[in-house]
Amino acid sequence: MSTSLVERLIRALNEHDLNAVSACFGPDFSGEWPAHPGRDFTGPEQVRRNWEMIFTMSPEITVTMTNAVEVGDEVWGEWHYTKAAGQDLRGVIIITVRDGLIRRSRFYMEPIDAADAPVPGGPKLARD
Repeated sequence: MSTSLVERLIRALNEHDLNAVSACFGPDFSGEWPAHPGRDFTGPEQVRRNWEMIFTMSPEITVTMTNAVEVGDEVWGEWHYTKAAGQDLRGVIIITVRDGLIRRSRFYMEPIDAADAPVPGGPKLARD
């Protein structure tokens, strides 16, 4: 079951265990940011370098997957990163698992706006 591998990844991330994080990824891994293609990367070595930097910059970061659906070899999850470089992030990550390793991730993560952030189109309308 792919979800158990993703849960193992989340434990490794929250324990800041770089070896355990890297062990979740296949040698052909690709990380894709469809809305930010300049962030795309490949390989478990780059995963390790990325998380090493994140753990250094955000020593209090925690990662949760609040909801998930497993379809075939993919896990579609709603993720929440807390205290990531001074901000919280929420979004969807679609993870492809084959042969017991993560082979692809597509990230749709964004910083969380403050509750009083402006609404596109002007102030919120009052409800009846």
